[in-house]
Amino acid sequence: MRLTVIGTGYLGATHAACMAELGHDVLGVDVDPEKVAALSAGRVPFHEPGLPELVAKHTASGRLRLTTSFAEAGAFGEVHFVCVGTPQRADSGAADLRHVDAAFAALAAHAAPGALVVGKSTVPVGTAQRLARNHATEVAWNPEFLREGFAVEDTLRPDRLVFGVESARAETILRAVYAPVLAAGTPLVTADFPTAELVKTAANAFLATKISFINAMAEVCEAAGGDVRTLAEALGHDDRIGPKFLRAGIGFGGGCLPKDIRAFAHRADELGVPLTFLREVDAINMRRRDRVVELARELCGSDVLGARVTVLGAAFKPGSDDIRDSPALAVAARLRLEGADVTVHDPEAMDNARKAFPSLGYALGLEDALRGADLVLHLTEWPQFREIDPERAAALVARPRIVDGRGVLDPDRWAAAGWRFRALGTPAPAGEGH
Repeated sequence: MRLTVIGTGYLGATHAACMAELGHDVLGVDVDPEKVAALSAGRVPFHEPGLPELVAKHTASGRLRLTTSFAEAGAFGEVHFVCVGTPQRADSGAADLRHVDAAFAALAAHAAPGALVVGKSTVPVGTAQRLARNHATEVAWNPEFLREGFAVEDTLRPDRLVFGVESARAETILRAVYAPVLAAGTPLVTADFPTAELVKTAANAFLATKISFINAMAEVCEAAGGDVRTLAEALGHDDRIGPKFLRAGIGFGGGCLPKDIRAFAHRADELGVPLTFLREVDAINMRRRDRVVELARELCGSDVLGARVTVLGAAFKPGSDDIRDSPALAVAARLRLEGADVTVHDPEAMDNARKAFPSLGYALGLEDALRGADLVLHLTEWPQFREIDPERAAALVARPRIVDGRGVLDPDRWAAAGWRFRALGTPAPAGEGH
């Protein structure tokens, strides 16, 4: 089929390349000429494993092309996928739908009769119906469930597909688009517009709630002298709960979970169904960053003024160079404001971090980052950081003191190498206060 993908950021570039991989002819559309030029040359302007190879493969074959022209897109496409961003508005927790509205308006002006416009962006419930009504266009909603670092896998081999449709024709078209995926046995849920829109926001709200729940238990463990790691292990053996997303730490960030739960809470308020628990989920998540700052002060003897602090991590999660709402960088910036000399190291996100936080220091190599440090904060769970030899690291730093903000380092191994070791949700060593 001939598909267009409107918006070639993280979601759009991934979807476009993967649709070409499934055998479709794809035209990516973006208002940013530099992004179009980069992708046309086979270059992906962000880190996502496996995606550069797909983009290079299909731009070279001609199956994937890029343009800035909506007129060209309208003449080309049988199905148009809208994959633009829906950031949080500056004045509230609501989603900013300007890019979605602009994309639908542009397609309405140029799309051929009978073309199907499919939204993939995460939007407040009620958006699809409004767009279909305002633009007199046949609309479907097909929410995305991509995990950064696994986006190609999640597109080509998803755990489910959701089609929000109002006609049998729209469902038939989407079944044809995803025929190879459905043939592989992927479950399909067909729903009305509101349900399809709610699937993504509800899924993100549930995951955020589970993460914040175990982080709230970490707070209780710290106050009561318990160990949240053992607590999470015990909870995870319950099949009704399961072990995933039960690792206490510095909390979630990124471009989706924080803004999506705020937008969901805002929209629920508008509908007269206040989801007040989501505001507490957000608050618990933000408190974990505060706790890391507190632990840093404690290990440095009440304040960090003049201390050389090494922050391991800049991306909000491993496998990505995305620094949006990064807990690691939020903590690094806080400590810098309190007078610490902060050096950041990350395997992939250094360039993005430098642009957003130019006042922080940066080290290209891990050993350079550790050398001379008074305190080390492990804040993004890259494999390279989990594999650090604590004895080798102790020989590099000025003072062997570390906060494990992700709860994955072996405290006994680090303590045996002479480190003062603290982690979220675990008891302070004998002789150290809360």
